[in-house]
Amino acid sequence: MAEQQEQQDAAAAAAAPNPDDALGYEHARDALLEVVRQLENGGTSLEESLALWERGEQLAKVCQRWLDGARARLDAALAAEEGATPGGE
Repeated sequence: MAEQQEQQDAAAAAAAPNPDDALGYEHARDALLEVVRQLENGGTSLEESLALWERGEQLAKVCQRWLDGARARLDAALAAEEGATPGGE
């Protein structure tokens, strides 16, 4: 019974929107730097360290999505520019 509840809780958490997705790149980067600083300083319990690590992983994913999107936009702009030049070069 408890295992079924844990599975339902995990499924609900996976379906819930991630508030980090609304963060801008700079905000997510700054928050990630703060997490790293706290981990490097130490002095936290194992549970706190794990929670910080998980938070850092989420923030890193947000930053990577922003960077991937920026790369895609740059690639599209470069491709459009190349296609607009005479002779395609």
